[in-house]
Amino acid sequence: MSDALVTVVDLHKSFGGIEVLKGIDIAFRAGEIHAFLGANGAGKSTFLGCLSGAVRPTQGNIKVAGGDYESLSPRTALNMGIGIIYQHYQIFEDLTVADNIFLGRECLRMGMVDTARHVRESAVLLERLGVRIDPRMQVRQLGTGERKIVEIARALNTGPRLLILDEPTAALGEHEIAAVHDVVRHVAKTEGLGVVYVTHLLDEVDEIADRVTILRNGRIVWSRPKPEVSTADMAEAIAPSSARIAHVRSRDDLPGDPLVELRDYRSPYTGPVNLVLRPGEAVGIYGLLGSGRTDLLESLFGARPRQSGELLLRGKPVDIRTPAEALARGISLVASDRGDQSVFQSLDAVENLLMPHHGTRLLPGFLRSRRKEDALFDRVARDLSVHPADPRLNIENFSGGNAQKIVLGRWLLDSDDTAKIILLDEPTQGVDIGARAQLYEALRVAMDRGACVIFGSSDPAEIVELADRALVLAYGAPVALIDKPFTEGTLVELAHKMAGGGRSSATQHVSTASSPL
Repeated sequence: MSDALVTVVDLHKSFGGIEVLKGIDIAFRAGEIHAFLGANGAGKSTFLGCLSGAVRPTQGNIKVAGGDYESLSPRTALNMGIGIIYQHYQIFEDLTVADNIFLGRECLRMGMVDTARHVRESAVLLERLGVRIDPRMQVRQLGTGERKIVEIARALNTGPRLLILDEPTAALGEHEIAAVHDVVRHVAKTEGLGVVYVTHLLDEVDEIADRVTILRNGRIVWSRPKPEVSTADMAEAIAPSSARIAHVRSRDDLPGDPLVELRDYRSPYTGPVNLVLRPGEAVGIYGLLGSGRTDLLESLFGARPRQSGELLLRGKPVDIRTPAEALARGISLVASDRGDQSVFQSLDAVENLLMPHHGTRLLPGFLRSRRKEDALFDRVARDLSVHPADPRLNIENFSGGNAQKIVLGRWLLDSDDTAKIILLDEPTQGVDIGARAQLYEALRVAMDRGACVIFGSSDPAEIVELADRALVLAYGAPVALIDKPFTEGTLVELAHKMAGGGRSSATQHVSTASSPL
């Protein structure tokens, strides 16, 4: 196409024999805001990496600026006019706005950085974008939306023809989102840039996009002009409602009194939550980035304070203020950031597995028994198919999936008679499909033994697979509690619809049999 800035032809990418991109054909045009959508694991990040030069494709071509490339380096992509702004901020708080805008492209005068010129040209650029930000201010003085606009300004200072925005409004408020949208429209419509806009917010697509492309399982499902597409069309393409519904268990089949109860429970960002779980039950918390999943889970574990409301264990109110108190009461957490929050990088596998159990009934006393520790590791390795099954191998030498098995196995070891409540945040993030199935089975075994599971996930397929019920969050507010059966499409559409409407004041209890969705 004559107006195509970048054309991608038959793009493939494999990692270790696993094909992530399976033949992508797409064109990005001047002056067009192109929404590029897909669920977690669809291949969006890999595709963006190929466009920006961070990832080398296995096969295919990228046509840009009159050239035909099998792959791009970051420098080549930048020189060819492809700029990218990542989801997480890439700016320096202690530098001024002007210094951030010119970072890596400093203007020199007599061998010194020309700060005055940076300020003048930054002021012109910001005025061109229609925003009022003093280029002499330190970035730490700016709001989150203003920081994102500074990142856009820095990208524009490189003179791009195609600008990639990866979740640019994640965790922004409504007014900040509107400001970012104004800037994006300006650069596309007034200055003729092509924009690739990646988002999970379907209402945002309605607001800003000219064209929509859906990526699923490494392939493009369809690419259509936005006026021809509804929110329901997008939700269905991202997560088909025909997806398999996992086995449904009646809550009446779950024995015993409630194990966990939340009454108007509020964490710093999330709430109020009302929830009752019996032994053997799993509740999945679903929501978009910034919905409050992590905030709620970490509060239940004592890593964040409880603001108000009650947490009851076996009918008795408890006040858990630290993770140590949570562990003492049988509450464990598998955090989403495995590298920083779950594993000890310098320790071996068995030390990672048993770290919280020293001094408990499982490992009493001051003297360590290597034979007993290795036997416990062997048990977990056998039950969860950990490979390699070497207790003395450093944890860094295990794949992401096997490291996650060790982290989960840490909490599946029976050490006392307290309640077993397993909290998981993105339990299979970065885990291959085979390891996922083994982790799910391990959790089901734990539930069969009386544990209950509360897990947060941005993957609707994971909620469908593992949860008996789903709690949907948006902007920290619980907006729906859904009983099985439900589908991925139901979760996606409900989360986006509620997120688009802002914070809700009360939880809806939705049965999919009667839901208007």
